Amino acid sequence: MFSKMRNKFLLLNMSITSTVMIIAFVVIYFITYSNIHSEIQNKLISRSDFTPIMGATQLPNDARMRVAVGQSFTIDDALFFSIEVNPKGEILGVNSIIEMPEEVYIKAVELVWSKGNNNSTVTLEGRQWQYLINPFGTVSILRGGQQLAISDAGYKITFLDITNYKSTLFQLLTTLVSVGLLMLVAIFIISLYFANRAIKPIAETWEKQKQFIADASHELKTPLSIINANYDALLENQEETIKSQLKWFGYIRIGTDRMTKLINDLLSLAKIEDKNFEAQKLPFNISNAVNEVMLSMEAIAREKGIKLCPLIETDIIVKSDSERVKQAVTILFDNAIKYSDENGQIDISLKATKRQVIYSIKNTGKGIAKEDLPRVFDRFYRGDPSRVHEGGGYGLGLSIAKTIMDRLGGTIQVTSVENEYTTFTFMLEL
Repeated sequence: MFSKMRNKFLLLNMSITSTVMIIAFVVIYFITYSNIHSEIQNKLISRSDFTPIMGATQLPNDARMRVAVGQSFTIDDALFFSIEVNPKGEILGVNSIIEMPEEVYIKAVELVWSKGNNNSTVTLEGRQWQYLINPFGTVSILRGGQQLAISDAGYKITFLDITNYKSTLFQLLTTLVSVGLLMLVAIFIISLYFANRAIKPIAETWEKQKQFIADASHELKTPLSIINANYDALLENQEETIKSQLKWFGYIRIGTDRMTKLINDLLSLAKIEDKNFEAQKLPFNISNAVNEVMLSMEAIAREKGIKLCPLIETDIIVKSDSERVKQAVTILFDNAIKYSDENGQIDISLKATKRQVIYSIKNTGKGIAKEDLPRVFDRFYRGDPSRVHEGGGYGLGLSIAKTIMDRLGGTIQVTSVENEYTTFTFMLEL
């Protein structure tokens, strides 16, 4: 499923990026082509105006080719020449800045005359030439002393060498195609990388969700089994009095209490994680809140012989959700008592810096294995299987505490040394 989603992301990103790139390259090529075409036309026109024109007013009967060659004159280093022809396409003269055989000029006229259109290209001597045909001079057709019509005396065909221009366009096209292919490969690699990165958290969330459902189902199955087993025991002894079967009712009560706690924890976690959840951030005395939690848990700690060592700065005011902060403090305190050794010690610290308040609680005991530290805040995670359900825990408390800190803009972290101590610390902005 996630492979298909990744491939869709990859295809979508490649399609959009490739389309934008192709459009950009086409625009670049079109603009360059237009500029070169305009430059060619301007040069053709300027060369046509520059080269000498034979101003005959009537066609000579014995026209011969005349070639005028300029040996040193060039304009912008562009090769060009012009040929004057009569209306039948016969050469009247050649004006050229380069020296070429007469056969080349004859062939040039034949190619132009065979094409029958103006402003096109021909190939001569292995080079490409663009030409422009302009009429020149006029002759009067007379009959009986009256002017019947005026016709062109001939045409001047101006040729401009565009080989370098064509080469430039071809090189540009080759460069764009080469760069385009390289960019497509690079875009594919980059897109694949980011597609994998985009899919990874989704896949992890999906796996966590599946694990959450499996764990929740497993945790609910245990108390339900207890309730069903004791219900069957009651049915088998229907003649007995309620008083004589109080132990079965007691077991059922234990099962329902465990289910109630689990469901309440799940509801609390869901409420805090709801995107519409808004914390009521108001100034309150966090020092008093920590002392209240410590006093409420003191009796439980005393039962295990645990020594409490508080170091709490007085009258620290923080702007946050007091109920949620007390809930997080209670969870961490309960966790410390639960996993402290008999006759152990719990150190509670609360202090304020210029920008934040820092609360930490450290308990002696077995500690947490190094490989388990990154997962202690995961739902239903318990690194020590022997502690399963100890004190009614389901592995949701620390997850709730972390979610609270995340929603309040704080941070929470854990450090531990096996068989020595574990310390949980959270920080909130003042």
